[in-house]
Amino acid sequence: MTGSPELSVVVPVKDEVENAVPLLNEICAALRGKASFEVLFIDDGSSDGTVGALVAARATTPELRVLRHAKNSGQSRAVRSGVIAARGSLIATLDGDGQNDPADIPNLLAVWRREAAGTPELGLVAGQRRKREDNFMKRMASRVGNGTRQWLLQDGTRDTGCGLKLFSRTAFLSLPYFDHIHRFIPALMLREGYRITHVDVHHRPRSHGQSKYGTLDRLLVSLSDLMGVRWLRRRARNPVRVDEV
Repeated sequence: MTGSPELSVVVPVKDEVENAVPLLNEICAALRGKASFEVLFIDDGSSDGTVGALVAARATTPELRVLRHAKNSGQSRAVRSGVIAARGSLIATLDGDGQNDPADIPNLLAVWRREAAGTPELGLVAGQRRKREDNFMKRMASRVGNGTRQWLLQDGTRDTGCGLKLFSRTAFLSLPYFDHIHRFIPALMLREGYRITHVDVHHRPRSHGQSKYGTLDRLLVSLSDLMGVRWLRRRARNPVRVDEV
């Protein structure tokens, strides 16, 4: 590809050999003819054939770029690596397990194009899953976690764990980085003075592979992160405007 596309789709993956290429094909089918785009798959230390399958797919998919972490560094780091490498001014993210529906990306992009003009500047269009296609324990843990987060952070987001998001590359790179930041992007966008909006999206059952997260370990880590993000929001001081004189 030559030049800079409007949109960079960033997909973190780890051990998703059965899901990666079908997901890539769905992304391209959803976006061709609707936007100039590239797709970045960031392999986060897979031990299966994920990287090989993606490298082979480049022969027929000119929009594809493949990045690889030498060792597992976590989903947030994979997203950040993709955003740093991205050529587009807009970033769409979705999970690599195939549960997010790429057909929702054009709608998020349409919402962005419609609402981008305004003050404060739009930073994020966040997907929120209408119906979770996960087991009972994951749904309950998510409900508790989201309720606690909304109560403490007041970010107006009912489903911050949804991987399907569209945001400004510049806005994302202005956020303070830490591991698990991907679960707090709405609150941190608000902290930096950006406007956010929400769009209902689909959610699908996992067809292949296994989840990389356990219910209890994710909950314990989230509680620690939550208090840190709450502190960050309370310590924010943003100017009304910045003028060059």
